[in-house]
Amino acid sequence: MRRTLIRLLGPLLIALVASGCAQTPQRPGEIYDPWEPANRGVYEFNDTLDDYVVGPVARGYSAVTPAFFRRGVDNFFSNLAYPGVALNDFLQGKVRQGFQDILRFGVNSTLGIAGVFDAASTMGLPANNEDFGQTLGAWGAEPGAYLVLPAFGSSNARDVTSYPVSWYTNVTTYVGDPVTVTALYVVNYINKRALLDKAVRIREEAALDPYAFTRSAYMQYRRNLVYDGNPPMEYDSDDFFEQMQQDSGGG
Repeated sequence: MRRTLIRLLGPLLIALVASGCAQTPQRPGEIYDPWEPANRGVYEFNDTLDDYVVGPVARGYSAVTPAFFRRGVDNFFSNLAYPGVALNDFLQGKVRQGFQDILRFGVNSTLGIAGVFDAASTMGLPANNEDFGQTLGAWGAEPGAYLVLPAFGSSNARDVTSYPVSWYTNVTTYVGDPVTVTALYVVNYINKRALLDKAVRIREEAALDPYAFTRSAYMQYRRNLVYDGNPPMEYDSDDFFEQMQQDSGGG
């Protein structure tokens, strides 16, 4: 089912990238959200889905599974997705890191018992986080318009391209029939939601506008990933000169 969805969404993703990346914010650092009313509607849908379905299921799952089990499940699915990380290493020109990530995948798939245990980190092979959205960012593509996707949540016109790439580079996609594959993805989704339950609660309780908070946090997080934790400083040249005039006592 998910494979069919990805294929159907392919042309839509291309259209979104083309239209969303065609324009950029008016001021540096400004989040481009031209579809905010529609995005807020999808956000509310996701929030309702989480309140009445996903959240309760995840909390019930947490109640019957110990923390080490949930972490092991997360390790297992992260390892199955790791070939995509290595591929994007090479696409970004990170050749050394690419070979290290191939080795990490091999170590965790064997010594780590199919990735349940993170044996590679103890051997000096830390986990990396690379996807096709980051690759496009490394090539110079702007994030484009902010998007909220049903069930998946925050994205943007550039990062939404990661979904089909991640699908075809994830070992989970090839482990069995469509029903089994779908079931595995659902388990992964619920497990991740269970691990994030505390963060979700904090966001809902602390943010005056959870939508704006989530949008800002996501865009900053993705920008940080694209620049490997060292993003360039953003400033508006007009604001800079206005501040200089004020500091010097000018108009």
